[in-house]
Amino acid sequence: MFHSSITKFAAVAFGAALLAQGASAQNQAHTPVKIIIGFPAGGALDNLARAMAEKLRTELGRAVIVDNKPGASTHIALMTVKRAPADGATILISPAPPFVTHPLTYDKLQFDPDKDLIPVAHLADTPLVATTSAASPYSSMREYLEWVKKNPKETGIGMVSMGGVLHFGVLQLNQERGLSLMPVAYKGAPPMLTDEIGGVLPVGMDTVASAGELEKAGKIKYLGVPGTERTKLLPNVPTFKEQGVPGFDQASSWYAAYVPTGTPKAVVSQLEKAMIHIVQDPAFAAKMAQGGMVTTGRPGAEVTSLIKTQREASRPIVEKSGYRATQ
Repeated sequence: MFHSSITKFAAVAFGAALLAQGASAQNQAHTPVKIIIGFPAGGALDNLARAMAEKLRTELGRAVIVDNKPGASTHIALMTVKRAPADGATILISPAPPFVTHPLTYDKLQFDPDKDLIPVAHLADTPLVATTSAASPYSSMREYLEWVKKNPKETGIGMVSMGGVLHFGVLQLNQERGLSLMPVAYKGAPPMLTDEIGGVLPVGMDTVASAGELEKAGKIKYLGVPGTERTKLLPNVPTFKEQGVPGFDQASSWYAAYVPTGTPKAVVSQLEKAMIHIVQDPAFAAKMAQGGMVTTGRPGAEVTSLIKTQREASRPIVEKSGYRATQ
């Protein structure tokens, strides 16, 4: 009788454990996945994140929402993900600077870009382009550099943030050519492009997405693209390197996904596979191209390698410039 009671108790306990495990799995399935980004709604990264969320719902069989947390040079978003449970339910999609240049330009960071987050996948390149007013007397970056020698007061190069690849590209160009081009920070692409069109700013640099409509309207013209390869979005626009303009070989802009360190490898692998599958889909790629992005779909290990390569390439330029970032 006593043995029978123990057997019944064990069976009940085992059944309760199974129910609890099932309830936990069910609760997890009903808990939405959050994609965190450090920018407000409406921009290129927001468009990518929302398109990704829509596709991930099908891939993961779970609700997926986008949570915009702009501010502090995207560090608020990054810290939100760093502090989240390491269960794959909180994902950061971020541009490169917090991982590539911020460790070189900030005296103190609240996060360790190499230890606090795990790269999941490289999602998209966001091609950059130099632009000027359609009325400018120069039509390439090489022509501008020749022109500025004769007009040394016209040295402003506009950009929407300091401490990134474009900023350091300008500084390196100055170092190599003995120039004094002046990086000028804007709060966004629209005011920068307005100053270009008005003849206030000689040259601006930003994403292809921000400049495309104005170029089509004949308000601005393209001078060249940074980096070592032409972009698929502007196949007829030559690179700076082709024009003999140094300093911008590492000036690439891209988005990647990350999860908190400690996330199980199986979960990271599932997310990596799902995200790569999504961005490599031709229909998804075409939709992102309309927004000025070239989808990629490369594994997280390649993101880690890219971060290290670009950071080390930027290090001597940053150190020589003496530039320090402020929050």
